[in-house]
Amino acid sequence: MPLTSGTNVKVTVEDRVAVATIDHRPVNALDKQTMEELDRLAAEADGDEGVKVLILTGAGSLAFVAGADIKALSDITSGEEAARLSSMGQAVLLRLERLSKPVIAAINGICLGGGLELAMACHLRITGDRARFGQPEIGLGIVPGWGGTQRLPRLIGPAKAAEWILGGEVYSAQEALRLGLVNLVVPQDQVLKASKDFARKLAGKPGVALREALRLLQAAPHSALEAGLAKEAEAFGRTAATADCREGVRAFLEKRQPKFSDR
Repeated sequence: MPLTSGTNVKVTVEDRVAVATIDHRPVNALDKQTMEELDRLAAEADGDEGVKVLILTGAGSLAFVAGADIKALSDITSGEEAARLSSMGQAVLLRLERLSKPVIAAINGICLGGGLELAMACHLRITGDRARFGQPEIGLGIVPGWGGTQRLPRLIGPAKAAEWILGGEVYSAQEALRLGLVNLVVPQDQVLKASKDFARKLAGKPGVALREALRLLQAAPHSALEAGLAKEAEAFGRTAATADCREGVRAFLEKRQPKFSDR
């Protein structure tokens, strides 16, 4: 199924790299429609053989995603309704996180609340040097609801995650890099280019090995060491039996660039 653009999520594909731009001005807030379009995008991307890597970014130069739609939050009338909203957002981000293809967050501006939760559900994060990060929900009298309390400790450690979530402060791109929250900081106007460059490198890797490595990385935080090692051995066996493994080994021995076929 080919990828389709929506009202708030616009999609382009080039060189097997899909770029999905969240375009919900002025700050690309995640309302119900945007989340539904992201959910559909994840489903389509998983089944599109013409796409090997997905990039998520925000429209404009102000924000990647400044958070969830606060207006929608103000319309909620019960705790049960709020819990349903939380579960819906968690399910969308879990689908993105479990995608069989690498997902890169190209963070081109403000990345707060639900926006940071979206970025953390991506597998890699490349940010501009003027981006700002945080989980400021506590200032609204709530807790993060789309995975912030679960993914942030896994990425930056429990002590720093407690500082971020309990304090509700906003942090620089440089601090996010120091803590390991992001992979790379580049000049603000180079975010999308740097993300595309990295995505094209990934798209050139052997498809089976790329998919198996990503699956192992996704499972690692939730597996006991022995179980994870057993899964790794099985995946090693599957990848070693591929045509791409034979080509990669042959190219290495012949001192040339491999020509992978994703088989």
